[in-house]
Amino acid sequence: MSQEIPPWLREQLTRLEGLQQNLQSVTIQKQQTEAELADAEKTLEELAKVQEGEQIYKYIGSLLVKVTKEEMTKELEEKKDISNTRTLVLNKQQARLKDNIKELQVKIDDMIKGRTQGATPGPQS
Repeated sequence: MSQEIPPWLREQLTRLEGLQQNLQSVTIQKQQTEAELADAEKTLEELAKVQEGEQIYKYIGSLLVKVTKEEMTKELEEKKDISNTRTLVLNKQQARLKDNIKELQVKIDDMIKGRTQGATPGPQS
């Protein structure tokens, strides 16, 4: 018996590999977004400790620019909102990809079992 992978199975395995790569990419994006969110939250905590009238600076490229507490708070709140929204979207993408991977794994398992249990060779639907 030949050990060559049939084209129909190879196609499904390639599809599975693509889904797994997409999941890995989404997971990395989610981790980065969560880190940005944590950073914004920590900075807001520190900013809350700053007294009115104290000087605040932020980096813009390689420059330090003076900003007001209100401007910085507004910017950080917006960044936090964007990060929260992005995290929700990535959570949904991650869940959908995990479901698709599970479904495809079951399909591949069924195809292999059908093939090894004496099913006729060739593509199966």
